[in-house]
Amino acid sequence: MAERSSELSGFYRKSAEDRRRAVLEFAGIEPEAEKPWLPPEGVDRGILERMIENVIGTFPLPLGVATNFRVNGKDYLVPMALEEPSVVAAASHAAKISREKGGFHAQSSPPVMIGQISLVDVPDPSGARLRILEAEPELLALANSKDPLLNKVGGGARALEVRLAPTPRGTIVIVQLHVDVRDAMGANAVNTMAEALAPELARLSGGRRNLRIISNLAVHRVARVWAIFPRTALEGEGTSGADVVEGVLDAWNFAAHDPFRCATHNKGIMNGISAVAIATGNDFRALEAGAHSYAAWKAGPGGVIAPLTTYEKNAEGDLVGTIEVPMAVGLIGGATAVHPTAKLNVRLLGVKSAQELAQVMASVGLAQNFAALRALANEGIQKGHMALHARNVAVMAGAQGAEVDELARRLAQEHAVRQDRAREVLADMRKTSPSKT
Repeated sequence: MAERSSELSGFYRKSAEDRRRAVLEFAGIEPEAEKPWLPPEGVDRGILERMIENVIGTFPLPLGVATNFRVNGKDYLVPMALEEPSVVAAASHAAKISREKGGFHAQSSPPVMIGQISLVDVPDPSGARLRILEAEPELLALANSKDPLLNKVGGGARALEVRLAPTPRGTIVIVQLHVDVRDAMGANAVNTMAEALAPELARLSGGRRNLRIISNLAVHRVARVWAIFPRTALEGEGTSGADVVEGVLDAWNFAAHDPFRCATHNKGIMNGISAVAIATGNDFRALEAGAHSYAAWKAGPGGVIAPLTTYEKNAEGDLVGTIEVPMAVGLIGGATAVHPTAKLNVRLLGVKSAQELAQVMASVGLAQNFAALRALANEGIQKGHMALHARNVAVMAGAQGAEVDELARRLAQEHAVRQDRAREVLADMRKTSPSKT
């Protein structure tokens, strides 16, 4: 048998159908197995071809809706696309609890992104810094000339800052351009402006231009949200609401003082935020990078990572949760403006600006984090999570139709959500009720 080669000449020029045939042949997969890759009805295949390269099909994710959200007095149904069980249910339940005390109260800073231009081999870095700052008005005018439409809608380049970073390869002069990108995520506008400034910055510094690129550490584009979770609504099986409040406070304190726990604490926040980002066509990878970098930036030189949320107890004994997180999201450009599912999801959400979207997404992050901490402090995270995961295990074991829910129920009841046990229970079910198969 000849050795297979992944060097497929002219692959990018083929149609999606021909690419599918080629990769199936490469992998030794029968042609009729291609069905899961086929784009669903209602999705323009031409759009998919224009979004990324070498398209062979689609990869659908479950799309759910989180209910009960009230942000700044307005109600929302929030679309969430992800594969993990319990996330949508947990966010919805947390939002319902928050409604007793007015829901989520949100604010966000102006949508300012940072573009970075690095200059190397600069003979006098400190002098270069002052020369660049002195030329700030002219440099901002040059940047703004590259995007007159952004200026027309109230955005544009706003300020420059210059930092010096000593390194083993010499001092890097880092010029950071602050750009108000309005309702866009902003990468294209910021990168274009950074490219335009680079030659003039190299001339002013006497050095050599290196990178010109947006930063995902969006410290000037932050969403802040707070909510009250009343202790009377937090009671669990044999656990008082006051005990749950203390348990959440202890769980947050653990995250605030241990980087291993904090990583998972912040991941839980992003379970909610990233799911909304995917559903609305936003760059969830940029959001993840920005959030986790922000957590490290918050910790400061002496720390490692800090929680993106805080929890405190107010005078009434209720739990007060807050979140502060970079939120570089947009409503124009990118997949949000092209992908039909993302466009429909934005319509469902009903947000009118990128800042409003940021506030809703941060609220979902806070809700998701609170729900996780409450579960950890009360019955443990696995009880609800595994009950939902049991359905996936049931399907993988071969259950069909009504068998899925019954098998999942039995596995959860036994606390044995495993493939081997699922196959055994399913076989027993079919022995006693053969007509259901």
